[in-house]
Amino acid sequence: MSRNILISIVVPCFNEEEVLPLTHAHLRSVLENIPYDTEIVYVDDGSRDKTGEMLEAMHAEDERVKVLRLSRNYGHQIAVTAGLDAAQGDAVVLIDADLQDPPEVILEMIERWRDGYDVAYGQRIDREGETAFKLWTAKLFYRLINRLSNIQIPLDTGDFRLMDRKVVDGLCLMREQDRFIRGMVTWTGFRQTAVPYHRASRAAGETKYPFSKMLRFAIDAIISFSTVPLRLATAVGFIASAFALVVMGYSLLAVVLQLPLEPGWASLLISVSFIGGCQLICLGIIGEYVGRIYREAKRRPLYLLRTRLGLSSPRSADDSNEGRE
Repeated sequence: MSRNILISIVVPCFNEEEVLPLTHAHLRSVLENIPYDTEIVYVDDGSRDKTGEMLEAMHAEDERVKVLRLSRNYGHQIAVTAGLDAAQGDAVVLIDADLQDPPEVILEMIERWRDGYDVAYGQRIDREGETAFKLWTAKLFYRLINRLSNIQIPLDTGDFRLMDRKVVDGLCLMREQDRFIRGMVTWTGFRQTAVPYHRASRAAGETKYPFSKMLRFAIDAIISFSTVPLRLATAVGFIASAFALVVMGYSLLAVVLQLPLEPGWASLLISVSFIGGCQLICLGIIGEYVGRIYREAKRRPLYLLRTRLGLSSPRSADDSNEGRE
């Protein structure tokens, strides 16, 4: 049995006190079947319930449990990033705390890693407990972003995956504020393979991704990996200009040929409203990109730490300030 290899399990948590005991028990049972050293890095993303205290108690009982408590809620993708920064494993597994992604699949991911793959990502065959609307929008999202971006993200995947150390180190070099981890992993390249699985419904608690957050996440993903919206804004501008030229040409022709031209506000109102709407849409798209440039220009750290338990010095420059703890 090999004991010179470390597998890290990164688990972001936000208000998961109802499901956390089940998750931890399930993960511990799976770790017993992994023939390597293991650690579980729990990241408390500013929970407002007893999640943080429960994680600290788990750390006191089991030395394999490492805990990061962020200073506030930064969002799922930043919490995942904090876990990747702290994880020391030769391979790192990302899994959510809600048990929708079965921990047993980690064993198959490790097998794919031992076969020489650098990334083994979970690919959902089906999704229990999801509404038809959520299933439809998820399928639409993956197909849309693959049409718009220059990378091809595997369909029906999430952040549940195993990554080799060199992939994790590559991700840790990327410090952009608006993050889309699964797209960033695809961007790194390396050898990647799918591990199909059946996704379960939440074991307990409520979803942390309502429609508004899903929409924001989708916008972040598209803008982070595509400039097509900017080109679309240009196309809309040309269409609006062409429409205005057609209206102007018709008006001039009507005057020259003395064609009947009903005076009134209707045509003027339609033209102004259409062109004005196009301008606002284009400004909104440009504003999304400019806003991201503004956030990046400030060069703020991705997160601040409230507590670090059981972890050695941070791997990331973002996490090296003494004021983090």
